[in-house]
Amino acid sequence: MGIERAHWAIIVVWLTLFGEKLMLVNGNFNYKEALTKSIIFLEAQRSGKLPSNNRVPWRGDSALDDGKLANVDLSGGYYDAGDNVKYGLPMAFTVTTLSWAALFYKQELQAAKELGHVQDAIKWGTDYFLKCSQSQKLYVEVGDPNEDHKCWVRPEKMKTKRTVLMIDNKTPGTEIAAETAAAMAAASIVFRSIDPEYAHRLLNKAKLLFEFAKSHKGTFDGECPFYCSYSGYNDELMWAATWLYYATRKPMYMKYIQDDAISASVSEFSWDLKYAGAQILLTQLHFQGQKDLEEFKVHGDSFICSVLPDSPYKQIRMTPASLVHMRDGANMQYVTSAAFLFTVYSDLLAKHKQKVTCGDKQFNSSHLLAFAKKQIDYILGKNPADRSYMVGFGKNPPKQAHHRGASVPRSAKDEVATCSMSFAKWLHVDSPNPNELTGAIVGGPDRNDKFVDKRTESSYTEPCTYVNSLAIGPLAKLASLG
Repeated sequence: MGIERAHWAIIVVWLTLFGEKLMLVNGNFNYKEALTKSIIFLEAQRSGKLPSNNRVPWRGDSALDDGKLANVDLSGGYYDAGDNVKYGLPMAFTVTTLSWAALFYKQELQAAKELGHVQDAIKWGTDYFLKCSQSQKLYVEVGDPNEDHKCWVRPEKMKTKRTVLMIDNKTPGTEIAAETAAAMAAASIVFRSIDPEYAHRLLNKAKLLFEFAKSHKGTFDGECPFYCSYSGYNDELMWAATWLYYATRKPMYMKYIQDDAISASVSEFSWDLKYAGAQILLTQLHFQGQKDLEEFKVHGDSFICSVLPDSPYKQIRMTPASLVHMRDGANMQYVTSAAFLFTVYSDLLAKHKQKVTCGDKQFNSSHLLAFAKKQIDYILGKNPADRSYMVGFGKNPPKQAHHRGASVPRSAKDEVATCSMSFAKWLHVDSPNPNELTGAIVGGPDRNDKFVDKRTESSYTEPCTYVNSLAIGPLAKLASLG
């Protein structure tokens, strides 16, 4: 009987540790599983002709004629969120941050056997940007968001007009041009040792786009009200110049950063505001010996001090359970962006034996990593709701992500989906999505940590590519720690 009780005790312990689909490993979440699934979500967002190794069984080819209205092939790229529009600014930011993760956490991604998948995700974006980047023009959006938002159908079935928007010397768009330059420059470093010719093409386009962004300054309002640039274009110019310096090591880009770029202390890193990312990249160079970049280290430290809850200079709002909460709409983007920059800066502090000083307090590498881990753990299930915010992962994850492809069942080829009936038929139905949007990180809780899983509440249930791209680095780091 004693042996039998011992066996039952072992089984109970095993279930406690490894239940919920092996969610926990050594008392922590299974970060490797979360990493894998977060990449699969990006694959669910692909537009165009899908590859033979497509891992999302309910997705098919879509928008193969994109660009036809402008007599150019603009198939490919990513749908940004739960609709079927391809927006240039957030797509480029997704690729830039994916590339940063692939570079900074290359060894960790290799150990998790996910580096190839991240590289594929980057290339899916850069192949599209190469199509978009023409002589003295850049195609920046495909699909009419107003018409698209009147129809709740899968991308494979959409019949809405695929309007094409572009910027050129008469219609400038500095933010989008510079962000696309940053994406292609960062990606060129990723592919330099894999496909030098492809990397060279990306870098040449990045250089041209940066010059175009500088010489034709102006904000492009064509993606409003969905992706309006409220912060202006100076951050994108500094961000692009930084990535071009990393890609080329040419003094002309460092000269631009030091003489022409306008830096600022901020408390946010997002598709609209890139200063903090550029500042931490430049702080890395400062730690490596470029002492004339002290100003950017001060600004990078200021970002950390404005976010850390126990900093005397804390500026941002947190939920009662200490989740970063900037805005109700798609708030998880600010959670994963903070987690990413804190994880990167933590590793830089550890490598160079540095600390961050916030007034009369100092914070070391471990402190920053602990904060990043807490944010990621909240997403994965350590929160007041005791639920995961990642679809298909962990305990009681979201079932009603605000997403057309996931919420509309695969239908027979001859079925015609009408826009007038689509919302009642698929959006407003209070039932789980028929297709699991594996790995999608939904919008997040409200400011009081309330978990919302209702498809019609897009602020809390809609996923975005850049939320996941920013989670790749922290997840890879945490997975490497065992």
